[in-house]
Amino acid sequence: MSVIYSALTSLMNRFSDELRKSFLFTVIFSVLAFIENQWVNSYFKRFYPSENFLGFLNRNIILKNHVFNPLIVLVVFALFLLLSLNPPSTSLVITLIIAFFGFFIGSVILPKMFFNNSCDNIIRFKRQDIYSIGFVLLLIGIIFFFVSVASVGGIPLLRPSIRYLLKPAFTMPVFLIIPATCLIGSAYLKDFQVGKITCSQARFRFLLLLVIDCAFLLLLGYRTPLLAAFLIIIIMGFYGNIVSLWEVVIGALIGIGAIIGIGYFRSLGEMTITSSTNPFYTLQSRADFTLHVLNLLDFIGGNFGHTHGHMLISSLPGSDLGPRMMVGKLIAWRTEVTVTPTLIGQMVVDFGKVGVFVEMCILGFILGIGFKLMQKTENFFYIGIYSLILTYTILGVETGILDIQVLLYFAIAILIYLINIAKARN
Repeated sequence: MSVIYSALTSLMNRFSDELRKSFLFTVIFSVLAFIENQWVNSYFKRFYPSENFLGFLNRNIILKNHVFNPLIVLVVFALFLLLSLNPPSTSLVITLIIAFFGFFIGSVILPKMFFNNSCDNIIRFKRQDIYSIGFVLLLIGIIFFFVSVASVGGIPLLRPSIRYLLKPAFTMPVFLIIPATCLIGSAYLKDFQVGKITCSQARFRFLLLLVIDCAFLLLLGYRTPLLAAFLIIIIMGFYGNIVSLWEVVIGALIGIGAIIGIGYFRSLGEMTITSSTNPFYTLQSRADFTLHVLNLLDFIGGNFGHTHGHMLISSLPGSDLGPRMMVGKLIAWRTEVTVTPTLIGQMVVDFGKVGVFVEMCILGFILGIGFKLMQKTENFFYIGIYSLILTYTILGVETGILDIQVLLYFAIAILIYLINIAKARN
């Protein structure tokens, strides 16, 4: 494994270095350096609120120390359920209690058995390796953005109807911008930790990454990847002491507003609502529909499941039906639509209530170990990887964790955490 990693990072470093030395990127980075210098030394920066703005938030111990604890997943899930216009069935309530209980055990109780001593012998990743991988992934994402736009002959945000013509083979690589943001951001965080750049410079670079994400992901008309980039920046910035607690709170409100706003205007463009419709209705109706789907999946899955792992396996490339298309087939016999099943939808239809407990316990354990390792080491890479998997778990509350690239992120996180657990035991 170490040989493969060394070969990969060596190739990435060489490619990244050569690109950065090219005339085009020399000009780009020179311009960005100039803008950064103007930002850092701007007269107007003094009018921006200080870290102690809304100081009462800092006095709240739960918010200050645990705002991005893994248990936030359960809070978000509960709020999502409350948005629904109709209550869940009795059977689903039982399934949800089992899910919440399993996640609590995995995220809070099981991690107490690990990393209770020094974490000096954990895997340490080099800053240059992480940056180079992120830089290459970002370029791949940008290249495929232009391929995707060219393939449909327009920009989906401006012409919502053509969004459904986008080809997954072209759009999936665009979403590599998300892990690229995580890796590049964590590299900048390392620079800040060792004093190579100031807090203002780090904040500017985090903001620049977010602007790049918005420029490409928003134009494709997708909300989820954009929210992923936003959440990753916020979580990394918070645990890297770059973003203040009040900025996290304001950022959360902006994120909720973005979900409502983009959904509202996209629904207007698709003529599924009128301008007189309450903007919150789009969010409520979406939550209600998703909960209705979960009710049906819970009925189908029962105690021991119906598809017995086929839905999870259908995430793999080459499958006849993707997991969300399989949901459409199960509940309505329509394979031409994709339906989001929530975080536990796949679990209950694959393995029933028993599977919900086991899978939620495993998911909680992954996040719990990541959270503990990040807190004990304050290492730039572990802050980044925890931000990535927590972000997709939060977003998965509605969509589920079913995309192959997201499953790959979790697989990499699991592998790294297990290796660290093994090293800690030696």
